[in-house]
Amino acid sequence: MMHLPGLLKLDPWLEPFTDTIVGRHERVISKRLELIHKYGSLQNCAAWHNLLGLHPMNDGWVFREYAPNATGIYLIGTFNDWRALPEYQMQSVGNGIWEIILEKDKLNHGDLYKMLVSWEGGQAERLPAFAKRVVQDENTYIFSAQVWQPEDRFELTAPQPSLNGKSPFIYECHIGMATEMERVGSFNEFREKTLPRIVDLGYNVIQFMAIQEHPYYGSFGYHVSNFFAVSSRFGTPEDLRRLIDACHENGILVIMDIVHSHAVKNENEGIGKLDGSGKLYFHEDVNRREHPAWDSLCFDYGKEDTMRFLLSNCRYWIETIGFDGFRFDGVTSMLYYDHGLGKAFTSYSDYYNGGQDEDAITYLALANELIHELKPEAITVAEEMSGMPGLAYTTAEGGIGFDFRLAMGIPDYWIKIIKEVQDENWNVGGIFHELTNHRSEEQTINYAESHDQALVGDKTIIFRLIDKEMYWHMQVFDQNLTVDRGLTLHKMIRLITASTINGGYLNFMGNEFGHPEWIDFPREGNNWSFKYARRQWSLVDNENLKYKFLNAFDKAMIQLLSSEDEFANAYTGVNSSNEKDQILIFQRKDLIFVFNFNPNQSFTDYGIQIDPGRYKIVLNTDSTEFGGFNRIDDKMTYYTSAPSRLEKKHWLRLYIPSRIAFVMKRQETKKLF
Repeated sequence: MMHLPGLLKLDPWLEPFTDTIVGRHERVISKRLELIHKYGSLQNCAAWHNLLGLHPMNDGWVFREYAPNATGIYLIGTFNDWRALPEYQMQSVGNGIWEIILEKDKLNHGDLYKMLVSWEGGQAERLPAFAKRVVQDENTYIFSAQVWQPEDRFELTAPQPSLNGKSPFIYECHIGMATEMERVGSFNEFREKTLPRIVDLGYNVIQFMAIQEHPYYGSFGYHVSNFFAVSSRFGTPEDLRRLIDACHENGILVIMDIVHSHAVKNENEGIGKLDGSGKLYFHEDVNRREHPAWDSLCFDYGKEDTMRFLLSNCRYWIETIGFDGFRFDGVTSMLYYDHGLGKAFTSYSDYYNGGQDEDAITYLALANELIHELKPEAITVAEEMSGMPGLAYTTAEGGIGFDFRLAMGIPDYWIKIIKEVQDENWNVGGIFHELTNHRSEEQTINYAESHDQALVGDKTIIFRLIDKEMYWHMQVFDQNLTVDRGLTLHKMIRLITASTINGGYLNFMGNEFGHPEWIDFPREGNNWSFKYARRQWSLVDNENLKYKFLNAFDKAMIQLLSSEDEFANAYTGVNSSNEKDQILIFQRKDLIFVFNFNPNQSFTDYGIQIDPGRYKIVLNTDSTEFGGFNRIDDKMTYYTSAPSRLEKKHWLRLYIPSRIAFVMKRQETKKLF
């Protein structure tokens, strides 16, 4: 009898696709057993980086490269004037691996090196696929690998943090942009100046972008060339490890934006034609080799070499560098032969019509298993927009194994209603549905906006709401209706997005205080300017500007929600949803969330049925400390009144001003009547 994975038992609409789902599940099991049989364990399979690349020995060095199509390889660098000398010639030792063993004085910390690779009909300089350090020459802009064996190698010492049942509140960061100066920021600057801000706000997870080396800064780190190398733009591997250790000291988990969905096409910097063949790790079929939208190379996940390379990459960043998990980029592109481009995904058959890359699905499932085997408390997040069932469900029951998936439809929804619908027509039931519309077995990361919504050509929420008025009317004592509306809605949008989570919440660096304008990296089109590739922290630090109000609200919101154990698992019950009034009230545990999106009408003695007790306001968008007008008394205690004979719940009557949100907390649970 066929074993049915738990995924099928949760959703009857999946029944017509039983054979496909069971087949995927069995494919993952089969591949895992195959790799374990061959290598002894999944972790051993993912240890290629410990064999390949440059490694110190007691009396010297060993360097190995996997290049099955090569006919000869020389190690060249600053130590031999970049010449192909006989003493630096590598030897083929079988199974496509080339090796050279060198005496200790032949290489020194800081030396630059490459490989001179020959193949039938060609020869070229190449960077090693497992290079742990790659740097760019300031004058020639050429990238080279660098011998990295510092005497003061930094070891992580801080205890491993744990969420301990708390929801992940993720602060998405870009190291280079984190400085206010018009240049690239560093790991050390971030540790000294930006990390304290995040700690103060109360976020418990930091997500770092653009960590893997990439030749073009403006790619936001998504065109990776050197998968095992910490981007030298921001500092050294030691600097990154010090930063991670500092995060851990403050109880913050650190995850990395990892790119396994594609690779940069650059041959000199990347691994696209490392051994001259163009087949290593990537598709041989010309129709599948290049990504039609990203101008990059697509991995062939069906190749065991690719599986080992990428699994080893996961293990390296966790064990060697110290990350606590990953946000996998471009998962939709990995899942489908057509990369999901132009697809609406309107029915279940779109997920099981034979257009899925089963090899990629198998890889992702095994990657999640490996990551959690290496570090049980690790966090994995999928950036995926198609909604494939089971993506964030355990592999043991037929899922792909991610802990969370990004709720990518939410930012698009906010953009749509801000652009297309007037305030007085906002549908509170529709808003609530959009924010809570997810598969019950999967946890999601809610977010109102990330870095994607801030890129040049787009606008952040605050910029959509206030636009040019931000340049002239953000002074504390300057009253402007457009700014007042924008600040209030910014707080309300973020609160309702964060308070409806069934998994976690994400914010991009600076958006918490309404960072103005867009993100635009240095490029030819903007005269290589850094003006929009930085964060203007001085705005939020300026006591005379209103940015401080948004920052203070974000801090209070995060600290309130993150203080609640198992908050994301609490049922989000709607107490009141009135489309005409534009009032939405819902309860999670002992917290009552009250929203009035009506731009004009306030309500007196607005009644809601609720559990008996006394309630106090613990967060209020209209508080003066958050730039509001203090139209309700935060210090007042609210008591429920007894129900009629036919009613079960008590009544709580509230004054709810226009365009406001506040959170109440039950102070006691004993029955009063």
